[in-house]
This record gives sequence, C-alpha cells and structure tokens, in this order.
Amino acid sequence: MSSALARYEDFLVKNVSTISSVESTLKSITWLLPGRFKDAELASEALSALLNVTSLYHDTLLAKIAQNDTKRKPILPLPLHTKYTRAWCEKDRKYKWTARILELVRFTQLLVEMGMRRKFSEKNRWRGVVVIESIKVILRLVMLRITRRPLVSPAIPERYFDPASLPPSSIHSSPTLVPTTPPASPPATPDHLKNNHVPLQPSSLMLTPPPGHSDSSIEDYLLPKALTTSSVRPSLQLVAPLASIQDWLAEVIYVARPLIYVSMLSTSRHKDRALLTALGIDILSRNLRRAPSCSASVEGNEYARRDRDLVWYLFRGSAWELYTRPKLESLVEKAAHVPGLSLISAVVKDWVPLIDEYYYYTAL
Repeated sequence: MSSALARYEDFLVKNVSTISSVESTLKSITWLLPGRFKDAELASEALSALLNVTSLYHDTLLAKIAQNDTKRKPILPLPLHTKYTRAWCEKDRKYKWTARILELVRFTQLLVEMGMRRKFSEKNRWRGVVVIESIKVILRLVMLRITRRPLVSPAIPERYFDPASLPPSSIHSSPTLVPTTPPASPPATPDHLKNNHVPLQPSSLMLTPPPGHSDSSIEDYLLPKALTTSSVRPSLQLVAPLASIQDWLAEVIYVARPLIYVSMLSTSRHKDRALLTALGIDILSRNLRRAPSCSASVEGNEYARRDRDLVWYLFRGSAWELYTRPKLESLVEKAAHVPGLSLISAVVKDWVPLIDEYYYYTAL
C-alpha cells in the first residue's frame, strides 16, 4: 500500500500542471450534469466531493514537498490569506487538523444530505442536517479558541502552487514542466542572443511621455506591486486578536447562526420565522463586529465576503418561494428563446428544483 501511494505521489509531482487542468475541467462538468439523467445530481455531487477531497490531498502533498526544500523560494509572494492560514497550520497541529476536518465536512455535506433524503424520512433528514451543522459549529469554536481571532474562510491555505517551488529533482523529472533528463551538452545560444551588440529599443515605460499625456498607466502597473504594511507584517499578526467582549460576541453568534437556522427549519412550526431570525443574527453580528483598519486586508476581505453572502438569503425560505424563484423562472423562459442563451437557460432550469429539495445548495 505504501509503495502504491509513493508511486502515486511521484506521478502527481511529475504531472502537476496536467492534473490541475484535469481537476478544473471535471469541476466544470459537474455544473452541467444535474438534469441530464436519473440521479444526475447525486453523481454530480459525488464527483464534486471526490474532486475537492482529492485537491485537498494534492495541495497538502505539494506544499509539503515545496517546504522541505529550504534552498528554493517561490517566485511570487503568497497571498495574505494563504500566508495567514499556513502560518496557523504550521504553528498549531490542533488548528491544522480541525481546519482540515471542517473542510472535509463542507466538501461532503451536500452529498450526505442527498443520501439521507433517499434513505430516511424528511424529519430524520433534517435531524441529520442539524447534526452536521452542530459538528461545524464545534469545529469553528475550537479554531476560534485556538486563534482568538476572527475566523477566515476557508480556514486552510487556498491553492496557490508555483511549480518553481518544487525541489529541482522533482521539476527535472516532470514531463509537463521540463525535460526529464538534463542535456548531454550545453544548450546552444539562442538566435536572439547571438548578436548582442545591437542596442535594444527603449521600453515605452522608460520614455518620457509626450506633453498632455498622462502617466497613469505606469502608476497602475507599479502600485499593485508595491509593498504594503501587510506584506511585511508577521503572518500571525495579519489578523488582530479579539480584544473586547463585543468582538467575541459578534464572532460567536456568527458561528452559531447556521445551527440556529437549521434547528428552526427542522420544526415545521418555526419555518416561517427561521429566515428572519437568521437574517437578524447576521445583521446583529455585522453591527457588533469591529471595523478593521485599512492595513488589515485579510480581516477586511473576510468581512466583505460575509456581507456578500447576505445575497444568499434571496434563495432561501419565503424570499425564494415568493420573489426570487418566480423572477428567475420568468427570466429562464425568456432566455430559452434567445439564440446563445438557450443552453444557459436549460442549465439554470435544471438547477432550480434542486434549491427546493436540498438545504446545502444555498447553505454557507
């Protein structure tokens, strides 16, 4: 078993680019499967969950290989989110495994709900969803206790792999990156370097702009590459610790919100109030949370993501049944007769019933 795993890992390292392309292609296909045949949504979600879990394993393996080689550094700087979450995974083993388990639950939660819907009664299905949300709340509270900082999503480093960060032996054995064996003789001088006595034409960035011409294009190019305070700040300090009871309260109620929502949905008498209650908790958490400083880009991006996620309330409960779904169905019917949009219309039409049937299609 270990030898087979070692061969697979070697194959992965040698075909990084190809495997990444295959994963992206298959993930795109999963969006087109629902509605194509019986239980197509189950096959689509099973494939999606398998791809997500496999990608998580690949990312972990490639990051470990790159980190074991201390002589090489990535060409491009890491995104701040990746830098922050990687620092916590390296600092605290409990955080690393809690975050990984949370991501595994998120990858498979919809697939589990589909299985419960086919095997159990509606009441037991909702009990299962409540159990899943309880597990997620416990895992998030554990991470909150470890970091004592606002949680970011995802809690593990996002895929940001540079093939140049692999050890030289791995790169040279990869048919997708460079030849598997070094050349027997020094490579020939490229044609464009044989005569280096002819001066190069000056770059447009080095020329003085003509009168009345703005140099904003140069500034637009250079500004994103300039160092900021977040770029040089220690990784664990990219998000400041929670300092007050109000900060803690805002984060705790945000973490508990999904569990409160599904608990109310699981009882028929509270379904009408569940949406307004969850929305009220979200707004309360938003008003209680602290305002991040301009330099706290990781925390600011996380809060911006939470604000954008409020749009999902349009796809839940009475908001979905009375407003969003009729509007969407009307739009789909109109687009079905427009050349070029009929395919998109058919895909959306196949997805609409799934939002009615499954909670996790619009859950966060």
